[in-house]
Amino acid sequence: MNEQEFAELAAGFALAALSPEDAQVFAQARAAHPEWAHHVDDALETASLLAGMAPAVAPPPSIRDALLAHVFDRDEREPEISSATGLFAAVGGTSDAPAPDAAGPAAARTDEDDHHPATTGAVAVVRRRWTRGLLALAASFVLLVALGFGAASVNEYLNRTPAQVALAAIEAAPDATSVTAEAADGGVVTARWSPSLEQAVVVTDGLPRLADDQVFELWVLRGDEVTSAGTFEPAPGGETVALLEAGFEQGDTIAMSVEPTGGSPTGLPTSDPLVAIPTDA
Repeated sequence: MNEQEFAELAAGFALAALSPEDAQVFAQARAAHPEWAHHVDDALETASLLAGMAPAVAPPPSIRDALLAHVFDRDEREPEISSATGLFAAVGGTSDAPAPDAAGPAAARTDEDDHHPATTGAVAVVRRRWTRGLLALAASFVLLVALGFGAASVNEYLNRTPAQVALAAIEAAPDATSVTAEAADGGVVTARWSPSLEQAVVVTDGLPRLADDQVFELWVLRGDEVTSAGTFEPAPGGETVALLEAGFEQGDTIAMSVEPTGGSPTGLPTSDPLVAIPTDA
């Protein structure tokens, strides 16, 4: 076990989320590496901090069943898991192999069986991987708080919209490019894109207030083709990031118009564009 894996288990230990197997591994590593004790202290401190972040709310009883059904696809796979003996059946596959001979399990075994874990073992592997994934997420949260990110900052980071995630990726790309233009009815519109990522977003600020039955709609102009790239409503009193939902290529022109709620009924702009930004720069 390396130190990173120990830190992940320490997060699970602090959250009382370790399986019996992981708890044993964690205890052995903790005894063998006292120099890693600071991970345990950090995890316990952060868990205590998280416990006071929000009032306790009892989840509906249906949440647990829904989560387990989603992870293990329990409703469809339990009959197969209870009757199958191979890993293929355990993960939801079907098998054309004949039923075991009546002479007994030993007579029905083949060399191929030796290469597949038992169903119980397969399910345990799936559960262990799922648990380790949760522990890795918990460890990341612990690390962010330990590095000085406040709880509000972490929550804001984890709840970013797809447009905000795309903007961060574009800004980190080596070929990131942006062009800013003023909209016809007021406000500033900045197109940011990355040819290598084939993604683009529009950042707006100070756009005019629309009627309740209107939205802004983005368009991608490529040659003679005009494609809708999604609608958005600007956030009050601040910047709004909108993701181009259509495919993007260097050289496209990004335009914006005002359309009825739900987008243009014709699939083409029904008003003059407020702004048109070429990306061939």
